[in-house]
Amino acid sequence: MTSNPAQHRYTDTSTASWMSQPALQSAVREIESLVIPAVVLDPGYRILAANPAYSALYGDAEQLLSQSCFKVSHGYQVPCDQAGESCPMARADRSGHPARVLHVHQTNKGAEHIFVEARPVRADGHIIAFIETHRQIPVGARANADMPLIGQAPSFTRMMEQVLRVAPSEAPALILGESGTGKHLIARALHESAECAGDFVTVECSGLLDGMFENRLFGYEKGAFPGAERKQIGQIEAAAGGTLFLDEVGDIPLADQAKLVNLIETSAYHRVGGVEMRRAAFRLVCATHRDLEAMVARGEFRQDLYYRINIFPIKVPALRERRQDIPLLAEYLLDDLWQEPSPRPRIGNDTLQVLTAYAWPGNIRQLRNVLQRALLLTDGADIQLEALPEISGEDQNPQVDLGRIVTLDEHEQHYLLQVAARFPGEKRELAKLLGVSERTLYRKLEQARKAYEKRKQS
Repeated sequence: MTSNPAQHRYTDTSTASWMSQPALQSAVREIESLVIPAVVLDPGYRILAANPAYSALYGDAEQLLSQSCFKVSHGYQVPCDQAGESCPMARADRSGHPARVLHVHQTNKGAEHIFVEARPVRADGHIIAFIETHRQIPVGARANADMPLIGQAPSFTRMMEQVLRVAPSEAPALILGESGTGKHLIARALHESAECAGDFVTVECSGLLDGMFENRLFGYEKGAFPGAERKQIGQIEAAAGGTLFLDEVGDIPLADQAKLVNLIETSAYHRVGGVEMRRAAFRLVCATHRDLEAMVARGEFRQDLYYRINIFPIKVPALRERRQDIPLLAEYLLDDLWQEPSPRPRIGNDTLQVLTAYAWPGNIRQLRNVLQRALLLTDGADIQLEALPEISGEDQNPQVDLGRIVTLDEHEQHYLLQVAARFPGEKRELAKLLGVSERTLYRKLEQARKAYEKRKQS
């Protein structure tokens, strides 16, 4: 076991001797004044004192004293950094400054995400102990958590740590990830973690035609254009004091991107058809599944806008990058989908193995759709592989009819018409799964229908 860098500085490690030091007594008084869980730790990771909130979260105070913090919170036999995690106390000891990390801890309620901060306690210029505070965050680490963000995988935890770090600031955040990964949930978690006084307001940028983005964002005055029979406030005004979330920002028409740049630069705008300048006061969060850097290189996205929204990028892992979370997510989604008074079907081990091994190109949204269909196809107490034909190997290798070779365009049109007819969700959800904008999907579907009618008549 690697020795703690601070440990060699001290010879007397008896708790009684240490606790007589004024700096430690002051540290104990400090944690007792806190409403969040907090402990005082010696350089050997032992708990010297715990406040009532910490005891309520992890166990009886007397039983916690002199135990190792890593054993109490994780059940580990060695410090976190020796178990493959980042240890805030070790980092604080090395740097001499406070250190924060997001961990999954085993609490009295089960697994929970805890934002841990360790801060050195000094006496005569030397570090003699650490104050460690624990802040519970609104993210589920277990399947029965009453929240939509669930996960324990390292990639998920690293992402949530980024969310918590940027949340208290006013810096714009750019959430990057494939379709179906839950980027809108990350944006809402950022908003809620910031404890904004205002609302969380979403602008769906996909499918907005030229002019619609400006009307939606800035609002308009009565008579601003044909059909504007009354004044309409914009989403900027609705998001005052809160968060403005631009979902699929990469789909904003190029002509409208300049207006967004001006808004970010000046924090001023006026309604369409109006002359009164208004001040904007909101936190900007954007999300996209597109490669904005590549779009900039192709001239499809403004470089100045990219630099202004890409202050703090947050990468949302794909479901295949957090496979260990699939059982947790499956249980949560099944509970959410099941509306019957009878007990819902369970997931058998074989079925769970197939779910975990699948690549999930549509990510969590696809997982939800697959499970919804599986519930409809299940009559017994367990969900069997037969209820998962699209991922279990059933119907995966349809025979190609070589009697008539069709063009790739015709094949795409045939596929689009079929998938549009069978997809249970909204068109914008289907567009995200297909990796195109809603506007592109509608255009391709219209072309497919016209081609189909033309073939019927020929």
